[in-house]
Amino acid sequence: MSHWRRPYRGRDFRRALTIEELRRTARRRVPNFAFEYLEGGAEDEITLARNRTVFGEYRFVPRALVDTAGRRITSDIFGRPSASPLVIAPTGLNGLQYPNGDLALARAAAKAGIPFTLSTVSNADLDDVAAQAGGRLWMQLYVFKDRSIARDLVSRAAAAGYEALVLTVDAQVFGSREWDQRNFRRPGLLNLRNRLDALLHPRWLYRVMWPGGFPKFTNIWRYLPAEYRTTKGGVAYTPRLFAQDLDWRDVEWLRAAWPGALLIKGLLDPEDVCRARDAGCDGAILSNHGGRQLDHCVAPLEMLAAARSAVGPDFTLLADSGFRRGGDVLKALLLGADAVMIGRAVLYGLAAGGEAGAAHALGILNGEIDRVLGQLGCQTLADLSPAMIRRTIGLTPWFEAADFG
Repeated sequence: MSHWRRPYRGRDFRRALTIEELRRTARRRVPNFAFEYLEGGAEDEITLARNRTVFGEYRFVPRALVDTAGRRITSDIFGRPSASPLVIAPTGLNGLQYPNGDLALARAAAKAGIPFTLSTVSNADLDDVAAQAGGRLWMQLYVFKDRSIARDLVSRAAAAGYEALVLTVDAQVFGSREWDQRNFRRPGLLNLRNRLDALLHPRWLYRVMWPGGFPKFTNIWRYLPAEYRTTKGGVAYTPRLFAQDLDWRDVEWLRAAWPGALLIKGLLDPEDVCRARDAGCDGAILSNHGGRQLDHCVAPLEMLAAARSAVGPDFTLLADSGFRRGGDVLKALLLGADAVMIGRAVLYGLAAGGEAGAAHALGILNGEIDRVLGQLGCQTLADLSPAMIRRTIGLTPWFEAADFG
């Protein structure tokens, strides 16, 4: 590659033109262990890589000579208008990337006119986010062994005005993120190499680590035993909370307890998506947890067509994992998604520049969505047609195989 065509590698996030350039800026701004936590995947990271390579298997078939001068990328999610088909995904330990990271993301989402999803293992209390951020707030839920914790979180989220509950079901057995583990001598204690690397990031140290040290799991702090209410103790103890006996009976009581929209995140099998619909859920999120759980797993993008065909046109489907371009988002919409959850793409912006960096990431993606929409020959997202996409490995396009009765 010519020197003049190399991507931007500096520290000023405002000069980044793509999510990849934001990623490079974020890599310079935070220590190795924090970036590895953001980026890492399970085991050999085959799933992590697949989440990106799968986009290259699909090609656009644009329409020509269409007036696209008045384009709009507005969407409709659960009967409410959204400025674009993006939803910020739930992610944990965002305070490790930037101080008050969860609040920064929520504010960026509110200003962009899209929903933000707060993680159960966030570094911000759900009540504080509701009071200080505004906008459309969704609450992600992990179900713990003590079901009373989930009941309390659900009750608090409803009282705080969260509009949707996102039940994550693919992390009850923790994935092995080995590269991340090697950065620590034991939970919460960095090894020497990573402590020295952190010293090379004085701005990050001052902002994030001073004066309170590692960010805490503020949202669940009250539920930890007193002896584990330290940073190291919380990191060590939290994995023990997760209920490995989670099943469809939990979905039933959540449906009865939660008054708003209920989504299940972490489904990939179309039969499970149909079962979620039949259990009274309002939507499903096809996800492999960003490649952080099961290695050698299918990518959500390659299951979208089958899931849409199975549940028909009216059930809400979202997808996540691997989205880095506006064109990626439109491929998901063409394959049957109603919206896309983004995680790492906006976290690169957060790590690079806080709320303003997250807003810049959203601006990059929305700009690309708008441009590619016009290049496809569409005025609005409703104009997208399944005939505008082909899979290059010779599979039957989903719209030819679909049977909506």
